Amino acid sequence: MTNAPGCRGLLLAAALALGACTGRLSEDGARLDDPNLRPANYRSEILAMLRVYLQDPTGIRDAGVSQPVLQSVGEVNRYIVCLQLNAKKGQGQYAGRKEYAAIFLRGRLDQMVEARGLCKTAEYQPFPEAETLTR
Repeated sequence: MTNAPGCRGLLLAAALALGACTGRLSEDGARLDDPNLRPANYRSEILAMLRVYLQDPTGIRDAGVSQPVLQSVGEVNRYIVCLQLNAKKGQGQYAGRKEYAAIFLRGRLDQMVEARGLCKTAEYQPFPEAETLTR
């Protein structure tokens, strides 16, 4: 076989090209470039967002969080995590319970918006970490 080294090179190049098509994989085998990668650290990402999203993130009451659910947001599907909480507005007064939707892209928190119907079927679990936030 005089062409064996050339064939091996060709096979290696083909294997590398096919590997590039699959994209990078997470530990559980999911594609990291998938826009609908299930969020793994959603609770900690939401807590970080609440620190900057809310005017006063301290003293939150009645906090609840749902599990991530893949659902339609406009014309695309995204993982949504629903939140309910009673946060302070100005001068330490509470605003009343509100619902928010945390929208994830590629497994990372992309934006947080008022729920406006996105959380109609959410099943909330206690979210005590949100009630002990500091600035």
